[in-house]
Amino acid sequence: MGPWKEEFPDKDPADPRFDPELLEEGDKRNVLDRYRYWSVEAIREDLDKRGWSDLEIACENWTHDFNIGSMVRSANAFGARGVHIIGPHKWNRKGSLMTEVYERVYQDASIEDLVSYAKNSPFRPHLIAVDNVEGSVPIETFSFPPSCILIFGSEATGLSKEALSAAEATVYIEQRGSVRSINAAAAAAIAMYAYSVCVEKEA
Repeated sequence: MGPWKEEFPDKDPADPRFDPELLEEGDKRNVLDRYRYWSVEAIREDLDKRGWSDLEIACENWTHDFNIGSMVRSANAFGARGVHIIGPHKWNRKGSLMTEVYERVYQDASIEDLVSYAKNSPFRPHLIAVDNVEGSVPIETFSFPPSCILIFGSEATGLSKEALSAAEATVYIEQRGSVRSINAAAAAAIAMYAYSVCVEKEA
């Protein structure tokens, strides 16, 4: 949207949630209409007030910046409470379309750090792995615990043995074509949707 006076010819609002710079120059951000012209701090505060879901997301050893950014963007869209990037990889935030400024993003050195986080979190999240391995169950039949962290591995190698051992359960996304794996960011979005549908049905 353009400057406030271009879009709305009436007097500039006095609402403290509005960012003066955005009112003056326009708001080109990828945010819901209700958040147009709001400052980052005001949006964060409103999201916290409205309440995040009890879902968190973790990716282990992802190396493609765009996949990480896309996952962060999807996590924000589904109201995930936090995102954990496991491993030393530094990522380019362009793919997230600035959603990382509203989302809580954690950099964990290892799976052990994630396990420690889960044990000490007041939300007591369950660790659920998403990988197409022996013993995993179809994601559409799984009953997700309301508070959980979904863990995703890289497209090349999947999740580590440590991650699979730490998880309470492992689910997979059924495929019907010839390709071996789904894009990691796409798989994460599918799993977040499956979680949301399951938790809403059981609420």
